[in-house]
Amino acid sequence: MPETIRMNMVETKQNKWVLQLCHGYDMPFHDVARQYAALFKGTNYKVATVFLTGRKDDEVAKFIESDEVVFLENTSKDIRGLKLKQIRQVRELCSARRYEFCIAHRFKSVYIATHIPNLFVVGVQHAFGGYGRWSRRFYTQRQCSHLALLGVSEAIRDDIRLSLPKFPSHNIASLYNRIDFQKQQSRLLGREEARELLSLPKDAFVYGNVGRLHPDKDQSTLLKAFARIAKDSSKSLMVIVGKGRLEASLKSEAETLGIAEQTVFTGPIPDAAKYFKAFDGFVLTSDHEPFGMVLLEAMVAGLPIAACNTGGAPEVIGNTGRKFGLGDDAELTKIMKEMPSLSQQQKDENVHAMEERLLQYFSDEAVKESFWQLPFIRHFSQ
Repeated sequence: MPETIRMNMVETKQNKWVLQLCHGYDMPFHDVARQYAALFKGTNYKVATVFLTGRKDDEVAKFIESDEVVFLENTSKDIRGLKLKQIRQVRELCSARRYEFCIAHRFKSVYIATHIPNLFVVGVQHAFGGYGRWSRRFYTQRQCSHLALLGVSEAIRDDIRLSLPKFPSHNIASLYNRIDFQKQQSRLLGREEARELLSLPKDAFVYGNVGRLHPDKDQSTLLKAFARIAKDSSKSLMVIVGKGRLEASLKSEAETLGIAEQTVFTGPIPDAAKYFKAFDGFVLTSDHEPFGMVLLEAMVAGLPIAACNTGGAPEVIGNTGRKFGLGDDAELTKIMKEMPSLSQQQKDENVHAMEERLLQYFSDEAVKESFWQLPFIRHFSQ
């Protein structure tokens, strides 16, 4: 039997239930589960969150703030192929309780959920190319009568529409990821404490980058841009947080560019967002970021931001950050050079603009309102 954690609640005949089906709870998907569970607070809906993979974890269950959390405890290997076992597991859950609809994250969850008779499924896509395979396109098109799709940005929405031209376009929409501004701000370490813990000098101007060391993140462009700055400023520092298969080649490139002593590769840092005050500016060079949660985290920290103008990043920062073209290290250099010369007034005005943007577009309250206005969700609120 699946491992289930029932949160404190009173069952009533008025309760309606929503099923949230997640691949697993590895970062950042435990927070994704929390975000979607929060959409139903203050409504007459209860949420049962089901994780296909991962052992039972009381801390994860508590963090999500869902009414019920179920751990099916499959391995990643278990959910390859036809997923017959997992379909049976979810069918068993659905036979014990009627769910009004299901929110399924990533394609494997969508595939499993759409095998449940009479269950309307909202599939959430978190990355580009999710429906690029012909087999996925063929299967998804056949499910269009009881399936709607959400992208975490308009860029992802448009990517889905491009992949599925015959799928009803009004049933392919976008819904932003979100962040608890006050909670995240309260968790931020102060500048001095964060720098001390990261062993960074107090007097350096620190540019920060957080993400996998992967071709998609294009940290090579970042290093090229920083190399021009480092020549003129010995107190400038580039800090790259993360791990990945390009670590050795990026370190080698830093050596070749002559910036090895001014470039810090920290490796992975648990809960890295709380250290963002250690940076004086944040740079994201990703070539097609689906959304960019790190940008929200940088905005909470009030950092000047430079981001590549592809993918979902422009939707996140709006006019509160500077944008540059993909791979344009010369333009990025200009933007990064301007960051140290910003006046306090300019910084304060930008911090205020970021706070307003976060609350207007990326708070639980703002996205909740957008969610219940989606055409394929609206009738469930009636």
